[in-house]
Formats: sequence, C-alpha cells, structure tokens
Amino acid sequence: MRPEYFSAARALVAGIVLVASTGFASAESAHAIAMYGKPALEADFESLPYVNPDALKGGRLVVGNTGGFDTLNPFSQKGTPPWQLRFWSYESLMGRSWDEPFTLYGLLAESLEVPDDRSWVEFTLRPEARFSDGSPVTIEDVIWSYETLGTKGHLRYRGFWSKVERIEQTGPRSVKLTFNTEDRELALIAGLRPILKKDQWAGKDFAASGLTEAPIGSGAYVVSDFEPGRFVTLTRNPDYWGADLPFRRGTQNFDELRIDFFGDETVLFEAFKAGELSAYREFNPEKWQSAYDFPAVRRGDVVKTEIPHQRPSGITGLAINTRRAPLNDWRVREALLLAFNFEYINGTVTGGLQPRISSYFSNSALAMQPGPATGKVRALLEPYRADLLPGALEGYALPQSDGTSRNRKNLRRAVALLAEAGWQVQDGVLKNADGRSLELSVLLRQGDAQMKTVVELYGRALDRLGIRLTPELVDNAQYVMRQNAFDFDLTRIRRELSLSPGNEQRLYWGKAGVNQPGSRNLMGIDSPAVEAMIDHLLTAQSAEDFTAAVRSLDRVLISGRYVIPIWQYDRGRIAHVKALRHPEKSPIYGDRSDYFPDVWWYQPE
Repeated sequence: MRPEYFSAARALVAGIVLVASTGFASAESAHAIAMYGKPALEADFESLPYVNPDALKGGRLVVGNTGGFDTLNPFSQKGTPPWQLRFWSYESLMGRSWDEPFTLYGLLAESLEVPDDRSWVEFTLRPEARFSDGSPVTIEDVIWSYETLGTKGHLRYRGFWSKVERIEQTGPRSVKLTFNTEDRELALIAGLRPILKKDQWAGKDFAASGLTEAPIGSGAYVVSDFEPGRFVTLTRNPDYWGADLPFRRGTQNFDELRIDFFGDETVLFEAFKAGELSAYREFNPEKWQSAYDFPAVRRGDVVKTEIPHQRPSGITGLAINTRRAPLNDWRVREALLLAFNFEYINGTVTGGLQPRISSYFSNSALAMQPGPATGKVRALLEPYRADLLPGALEGYALPQSDGTSRNRKNLRRAVALLAEAGWQVQDGVLKNADGRSLELSVLLRQGDAQMKTVVELYGRALDRLGIRLTPELVDNAQYVMRQNAFDFDLTRIRRELSLSPGNEQRLYWGKAGVNQPGSRNLMGIDSPAVEAMIDHLLTAQSAEDFTAAVRSLDRVLISGRYVIPIWQYDRGRIAHVKALRHPEKSPIYGDRSDYFPDVWWYQPE
C-alpha cells in the first residue's frame, strides 16, 4: 500500500482517539454534583455541616397528621399515604445537602460522571448498598425503579422519564442515563429518584398496592406496625447498611417513629398539649405567642424552638381555577385579589406577625424586582408581549388596603373591573348579561381551621360585591379526589420553592398539566411565556442567566393573578418535649422534611 494511505489512516485513528479522549476528559468521576459552581464539601467530608455527628441514638418520636391514609405506597398515583413515608424509608442514588442551593452527594451511589453539557449521567453503586431486607441493591433494581416510577408511579416522576432517551447498564455496578432534552438539571434529578426492590413486585400491581404492603426501600426505617385511620409505626433497622456513611453521620437517630392520625388540627393540638405527641409544628405566629401557656410549657417540659431559613417564600394561598368561567378572565381574578383584604385578615388571624408573600420567590435574590422589567429580564419577556397580562412588563404589585375592614378603595376598583368584564350588581347580587349570579366555592380539607377562618373573612368582603363565597370542607379522600379532578373554583395551595428551581416548575405551572388529572397545576396555567421562561432557566449556563430567567418567570406568574397569596412562613416553629435536641446550626433551607426529625435526637436529662 502507498504511504499516503497509512498517513491518512493514522490521522483518522488519531482523530477518533482525540474525540473519545475529549469526551472522557469532560466526564471525570466525582463524589458530588452542584447545579452551579462546585460542591461545598470535599470527597473526604466527615458529616453534613448542619448535623451533630455525635448525636445519641435511641428514643421514640410521636408526631401527628390530620385526616387518614389508605395506602402505604407513597410512589403510586392511587390513594393517600402518610406523607412522611417517602422521606423516612427510601433512598436515592444521591442525597441532597440542605445547606447549599442544589448540591447532591453520593448515597446509594459512590460516584457519578457527567459530561460538560450534562447530556448524560453515569452512576456507580456502592457495593455495600442494601435494602432493608438485607438483599443487595443492584443495577437491575435501579433500572426497574426508573422505568416503573416513570410509567406507573405518581405523576411527579413521569415528566423526568419522558426526557430519558435510554437507560443502560454499563458495568457490574454502573448505570447510564442518556437524555433527549437539553436540560442541565436532569443529571441531578436522576440522582434523586427513589430506588425500590424489583423482586418484591413480581406478579403484583405496583399501582394498586394499597395497604397490603409497603414498598421495600434501602432507608433506615421500615414500617413495623399500622392501623388504618389511627397510626403508622416505623422502626429503625439495626442492620441499616448506610449507618457509617459520612452523609448519614449524625442523622436518623430515633429508634422509633410513630405517626398518629386525628380528625382535625384542633384535636391534634389538644393531643400534643396532653402529652400524647412529642412535637408539634406551628404555622400561626399569633397562636405561637398566645396558645402556648399550658402547664407543660410553664413547667419547662415542652420547649418552643424557632428555626430560621433563607429559602424563597414559595406560594401559599387560594388557587383560582382558570379552567372555569369567569375565572378565566384576568379582570375577574384581579377583582378577587382587590377584595381580599390581606392587611385586615392577617391582623385578625396571625396578629399581623407574618410577612406577606409578594411574589413566588419573595424572601430571596430570585424574586422579581419592583418596577418595569429591565435588562435580561425584559429581553426574555419581550417576545411574549402579546401573551403577557398587564403588569408583567410594566411592574405589578399585589393590592394593599388601608387595614380597615371596609377596604373601600380596593372594592371600588374591583367593581369597575367586574363591570368591564360584564358583571353588574342587581338587587344586591352580581350578575352577568345572561342573569347568571357569581357564586364561588372554596374546597378545603376538614380540620383546616386557619384557612376556614380566612375564607369566612374573605366571604364577608365578597358579599359587598354581590358575590357569594362558600367554604366546602370535605374529608381527606374527597379533598384529594376533587383536587385531582380540578373540581373546585378555589382551593388551598402550598408550593414550596427552592433556591434552585428547575423541572418541578413544569409540574406546578406547565401547560401539560392543564387537562391531566392529578397534575399539580391546580390553577390551569397555560402560558407560552411560562413555558419559555422554564426552558430558559433549565438551559442557563451561568448563575446570572439563571437568575434572570427565574425573575422573568416570577413576573409572569404573579401578574397572571392565578393565586390569592397569604403570608409566608419566614421561620419554622416547632414545640417539642425537652428531651428532643437539635444542632445549633440551621441549614439555609431551615426546617424541611429532611431536617426534622432527620437531624434531631433524643437526650433525656
């Protein structure tokens, strides 16, 4: 052969090697992954920064829920499980540090690899990882868990699975997921899927397990006893495989966790006062000041603890179902906001002690800035000008009253907007041109005494506009069923948001959830601008671009008048028996599901 052939062949081989080596160089094995920047903890970290690594093991914790439960499977769309189960009994390949915006460290996986563009991620399992029954966690279990949750599991898992092009075993203990969508967060979300045991479900219907059995997980706690409608008891596995992991050091300290169920919040609180519960989360600051003078507090047997945080407010309030007329008219929704006398209601219900939610990301640097949109935020929103509601570009702020019960100025503005939308008061009743009166109901869970009071106060204001507002209190099963079917005019909503919002935004406000039963888009938001802003935040290459995208999304959501916001929970408040202890340092996310009881411990004097 001619020398030129060998030269060309050598050049071709060299090019292939160069391309391959470039791909591998950008996908080095790592112990952790951060959404932006570098993980705060090095590979040899000893424990998470907000735990007490020397916390005592032992003791029993009893907490209370309202309502009931009809399944022990927290991953199925069907049924209502005790919400704590998916946090206490199950693990994922990676675990989250709550002292960083969004950083994951190895849990079931000892390491991961991702390329610079994060188009795929590969995890390597720890050889010692075990399920609670002692069997090893295998790659087969991992692949089955992703596929099953993505096709038969709760809706919150299915969106991610639609973005997985393929999942494959790449070694004895390694698995690779390749994505079909440009989305830098997917590699992190992949690390947070719960891993379940495949063999448990051979010949069984995962989606309809009910109370027959709880899924087998690898977490420290297993369901050891339960009685439908009354209690669930979880016991710490003495042979828990991950007890010595640095990520787990100082956590999961109680020997037993028990959840007791009560008909409503009032009965639950009385049970705590009587000593039947170990702890009680308080969400009303006025009650925190006035209702904790019972004997156990005076004796010092019950302690009041406040946990600060730096996370966004999220959105809490009354979701407006825009699938229904006339709530699909922004002028009607603005009128409802004008009639909601926050200053008076907040003063009556919380003593005026809770700060107001001013946007979906208030209390953080991600919140929209006051006034007209400028810079990158305006550039992102301008292409959608025709779809935006008044205030998105110009600036929007929630209505404020003078603090009195009359709220006359705002009610006059509401009357004008309703008239513009075709509604006039006739004989004290607001009616449209067809003679239809405007009657609204609010779907609430039985036992939600605080929101019931809010709705009753709100109803008095709407009466003055000729609108009838009726609270509908239903049991837990009906509440879930009707929310899943979007069978309501207004209903309570609480969406906690993080310092690193991502794909969950699509679940909360994405158009795919408008007609999807059981979706978390309760308001029925269908906005091209919302879709685009979520796309931008998922593909942002820098923290600056990411912040601009979130602030733009915030503007579209708050100016959409989809929710009547109430107050933000600016700190956690937990009353507890004095034997319960917690670390001195709080994580930036404060009191979340992985904080209490995860890093607390029992230490009697």
